Amino acid sequence: MALNFGKTHQRGALGLDIDDGYVAAALVDGNRVTRLASAELPAGLVQEGEVSDVDGLAAALKDFVKAERLPQHVRLGVGNQLTTVRRLDLPRIEDERELDAAVRFQAAEAIAMPLDQATLDFQVTDETAAADGAGPRMQVTVAAARTEMVSKLADAVQRAGLKADGIDLDAFAIVRMYSTADAGATGAPDGSARIHCHLAGVTSLAIAIGSACVFTRSLATRWTGEVDDVAATLADEIRMSTDYYMAQPGAQPPHELVLSGPGAGRDGLATTLGERMGLTAVVAEPLGPLTTDPGVSADNLERHTVAAGLAMGAAG
Repeated sequence: MALNFGKTHQRGALGLDIDDGYVAAALVDGNRVTRLASAELPAGLVQEGEVSDVDGLAAALKDFVKAERLPQHVRLGVGNQLTTVRRLDLPRIEDERELDAAVRFQAAEAIAMPLDQATLDFQVTDETAAADGAGPRMQVTVAAARTEMVSKLADAVQRAGLKADGIDLDAFAIVRMYSTADAGATGAPDGSARIHCHLAGVTSLAIAIGSACVFTRSLATRWTGEVDDVAATLADEIRMSTDYYMAQPGAQPPHELVLSGPGAGRDGLATTLGERMGLTAVVAEPLGPLTTDPGVSADNLERHTVAAGLAMGAAG
């Protein structure tokens, strides 16, 4: 999902991930990372992935961008309980207006938020012939975010003197980063699903088939605490979310669990979680397939996964 406010004028694209406790920036040019920067955010500016203090966040972002001498054009991400991705099954519809109307009609039941209060986008991700011979079908991935939540983020960024070139879902950025087999995970069988779990201020779950994110949900489990306890509660939440996903049209059983984010590297977490889920669990490389220019470094590389994935979306 991208809301385009204007085209970027700097070389490459700057992704800006605004987490509950930090802000991270990644400047990406092609498959190269040319800048990385992050800073702590004062408590209370962002809570559960939602901006709670617009003016305070604007001031913090302004100071961050000035101190790091970052470009003004940015690509933003949102990821919390007020965002959702669902997959719909429809008869093939050629007319764009008819397709838009059909998607919105079905989305009203599939998405747990009033559509008049949501920013909605969709993409046809697959087409198949119906098994009963009734005619071809299409699978449509629908993404939605609460409009008020998106507006608060956009307002804070604008007050900071920045210009948003696009607003994406964090889940899409994560899947985009790890959609290739060399991004830190094992190879995926054709057509199988992969579960992504990003452990940051918000614990984000995304399920993807290839490069297409077909389901996302924010989880309540925090990654701090005893590893066994975290793995147990996280496994339960992932399992429930996966069961819900499997009820969707075109759902494919997941074959792998990919962990990313600041909590992914905790000793024993991936192994314990994988054993509980009965899946191969791996810790992904923070920057996936991207290379870094000489001199580019960061103390907390794992903070920059979403920011880099957002920047990668500029080419889409």
